[in-house]
Amino acid sequence: MSRTVYVNGEFLPEEQAKVSVFDRGFLFADGVYEVTSVLGGKLIDFAGHTKRLDRSLKELGMEMPLTEDELLGIHRHLVEENGIEDGLVYLQITRGAADRDFAYPEAGTPQTVVLFTQAKPGLADSPQAERGIRVITIPDERWGRRDIKTVQLLYPSMGKMMAKAEGADDAWMVEDDCVTEGTSNNAYIVKNGTIVTRHLGTEILHGITRSAVLRFAREAQMKVEERAFTPDEAKEADEAFITSASSFVMPVVQIDEATLGDGTPGPVARRLREIYLEESRKAAV
Repeated sequence: MSRTVYVNGEFLPEEQAKVSVFDRGFLFADGVYEVTSVLGGKLIDFAGHTKRLDRSLKELGMEMPLTEDELLGIHRHLVEENGIEDGLVYLQITRGAADRDFAYPEAGTPQTVVLFTQAKPGLADSPQAERGIRVITIPDERWGRRDIKTVQLLYPSMGKMMAKAEGADDAWMVEDDCVTEGTSNNAYIVKNGTIVTRHLGTEILHGITRSAVLRFAREAQMKVEERAFTPDEAKEADEAFITSASSFVMPVVQIDEATLGDGTPGPVARRLREIYLEESRKAAV
């Protein structure tokens, strides 16, 4: 059965969805995106994703083409139309279609807005969360504005494939001998009960799940330090984990050749995953 997708004001079967070959998202990666999780047919942290979307657009000098209520309505329609119980809603906005030129097109050029869903049955019950994942470290060779959630994802994609080639699940990127983040997630270590994750800046994406998890951790009286950490420090940690909209809180049990703890998910990561899923489901829309 074909999915219904949203393209520039229309809900269409995916086979009929079209975007111009002159779209700047295709030609220049001149666009931004967001991914919102769906659990039990409801959207997780929708307001946070909308707020970050607005910030990303402003950083690139683009307008928000739809109101938050309009975006919510489109998300809900796609979730219902496609029968998504657990899954993801992807939203991409580009600067629109114009004759190829490095200079931006004229003001008023219609932006391209695309949304589509992915069904992920049992998204919150991933077997990986029970066994943990393995990561490798690679150089961070992305552009400098990683705080903007753009569609230019080639190097993170390459990083995933580097990890796959080594039999691992993901890669943590390293710059100036410090971990920045994972290919599509924020990175954390735990030492002596303290959660350590890189401070916010242009070097990492300001994760919506990151923000919620750190808030829940502090509410649970867990100690949190927002600072850079080295790969060596990570390999000597008691445990580690990642966060993202699609993986929630995912334990890391191995970094390169170093096994963390006894090689199974640690208590902090397990507890934070429980708290995050419980609280997020309560607040879902």
